Amino acid sequence: MNQEKLEKILLSKICSKKEFPFGDDVAVFKVKNKMFALYGFEDGIIRLNVKCDPNDAIAYREIYECVIAGYHMNKKHWNTIVLDGSMEDEVLKDMINESYELVVSKLTKKEKDELKIGRC
Repeated sequence: MNQEKLEKILLSKICSKKEFPFGDDVAVFKVKNKMFALYGFEDGIIRLNVKCDPNDAIAYREIYECVIAGYHMNKKHWNTIVLDGSMEDEVLKDMINESYELVVSKLTKKEKDELKIGRC
């Protein structure tokens, strides 16, 4: 998956915003000021961090060589996916969706209600 397609998916989430709090080389995607994904480049290859259920995080690492424990993140709750073309786009989309939903599930009732009406 290329950068343009990746960003389109990340920004398609309700109230998703792209920021650069760690510098120009790391794009961070947030919902209601809570991070659900970030990516940067290493040797020209995108490395995407997404939040995961702890059991799923381990399973993804066992199934896919391109998935490793979250780089500079809580290894229990985050995975890094090296976008080298070895993972099917649908699996990657599922991981992004799970990350977004995990973050949304921890929002306050008020914030969840705002999302339902598209108030960012």
